[in-house]
Amino acid sequence: MAVGETPITVVGNLTDDPELRFTPSGAALAKFSVASTPRTYDKTSGQWQDGTAMFLRCTAWRDLAEHVADSLTKGTRVVVTGRLRQHNWQTDQGENRSMLALEVDDIGPSLQFATAKVERVQRKGVTSAPAADPWNTAAPASSGRGVSAPAGDRRQGDEPPF
Repeated sequence: MAVGETPITVVGNLTDDPELRFTPSGAALAKFSVASTPRTYDKTSGQWQDGTAMFLRCTAWRDLAEHVADSLTKGTRVVVTGRLRQHNWQTDQGENRSMLALEVDDIGPSLQFATAKVERVQRKGVTSAPAADPWNTAAPASSGRGVSAPAGDRRQGDEPPF
């Protein structure tokens, strides 16, 4: 993120299914809108009151765009993080216009009132060779006592106690 950018997180509902497109160079982009409506509790009436809804146009790029289009649908409650962008243009009549939009860095379903099943995808161009990760090891063999042996009684090859 560059200096001076405005990071933001928005929680709301998708107003329609994401629209997946591709640029002439083949880069995927997904366009969608999120509606976020504040709610306040009115003590005098004992009811919740909806505030003014904010509709924010969002754009996701590349793999994220494809994942959004494959995973999310109209009405899904989402948590979106990204950077606010202001777009300025001039109409055919010469009027200046502007709008704020969100360039999405990350998005996921809100799990406050729903569940989701996460499916990990293989990244493009990455081979799946076993990682040389020292923490990616099998559980140590049991010492036969049901608990790990004290540090001084450790057999060669046993894992440290952390």
